[in-house]
Amino acid sequence: MSQVPDNLQYAESHEWVLDNGDGTVTIGITDHAQEALGDVVFVELPEVGQTLSKGEEFGVIESVKAASDLYSPINGEVIEINEALEDAPETVNEEPYEGGWIMKVHLDGAVEGLLDADSYQATIDAES
Repeated sequence: MSQVPDNLQYAESHEWVLDNGDGTVTIGITDHAQEALGDVVFVELPEVGQTLSKGEEFGVIESVKAASDLYSPINGEVIEINEALEDAPETVNEEPYEGGWIMKVHLDGAVEGLLDADSYQATIDAES
């Protein structure tokens, strides 16, 4: 069963958002998403300074089974990317909520329309 930490918010497209409490958020993909993908072999990261709109594609994650687009769950500007994923993309599988984060974003507005842990768990249960 997938881990769904209570301290995060979730997009239906399987990205998680951690509010860093300083006007920035950290974003990655959920445990459920990495399990569905299988062994991750490549992560296309966004550019620092790139402006994101909620729902917009910002990258791609590839596994031995498939490639999947990544979608921004918020509006904002990319301020940091997890460059470690370029050499160790498997970190997304090993630590999706810790070392496997994808980017940090300075928010443009509020975090809205995301799911809490219980709602996200219900969403993934409905997919099974």
